[in-house]
Amino acid sequence: WMIAASFRHPDTVYSDTGLIPARPSLRNFQQIASYMDYGNLYMNSIIVSFSVMIITMVLATFAAYAIARFDFRGRRFLTVTMLFSYMFPPLLTLIPLYVIFVHIGIAGSLLSLIIAELAVTMPLAIWMLWGFFKSMPFQLEEAAMIDGCSRLGAFVRIILPLARPGLITVAIFSFLIAWNGYTAASILIAEDTNKTLPIGLAQIVANMTGNWGVAMAACSAVVAPLIVAFIFLNRYFVQGLVGSGVKG
Repeated sequence: WMIAASFRHPDTVYSDTGLIPARPSLRNFQQIASYMDYGNLYMNSIIVSFSVMIITMVLATFAAYAIARFDFRGRRFLTVTMLFSYMFPPLLTLIPLYVIFVHIGIAGSLLSLIIAELAVTMPLAIWMLWGFFKSMPFQLEEAAMIDGCSRLGAFVRIILPLARPGLITVAIFSFLIAWNGYTAASILIAEDTNKTLPIGLAQIVANMTGNWGVAMAACSAVVAPLIVAFIFLNRYFVQGLVGSGVKG
């Protein structure tokens, strides 16, 4: 219905109740620019989301592997703490983070938003990948190291390919969290040049004076990349959820 409403003519947004618009029009998409700097918001969201996704995958992969394979003091406490971190709302961490960002001079920047989103994505990513690595027998790495691989070589050549569904799942989850992140962006970002899409959508709803066609068009443009990603990565996404939830 959101997509259908975005393609309706502005004069028939309320009167046209069919799933297929009677008078298809692109005027709603053309009017988005009059409500906000859509290109800049889209680019900021892309920068933040891809940065969070890449950093989360790299750091969470090594952290989860270390927790699953190495025996060190406090390992169990660390894993339980990561799970408990989701019992508390992110708002509790945003205010202390904002104070820290002010002291180090990065408050209001995209870097501060990336760090704040990482505080949300990292525990979930480590927990999911830990389940994958824990389910893999250590004999795989031992066989590779007997054949001449180092531990890092065995990890890269043997473990990572087997953990591909989990890595893709973590990538999707971290990208979604950063792409849809509103709370952190609304608190940390004040300048218009650094605002992201969720903030822009909120501004449209506040300033559109009843123009729901434009609002639906903006929402459709935001959701489109996520739909495309799920279409092509759906198989890996399901495997990742099953693998991390059952095997772990």
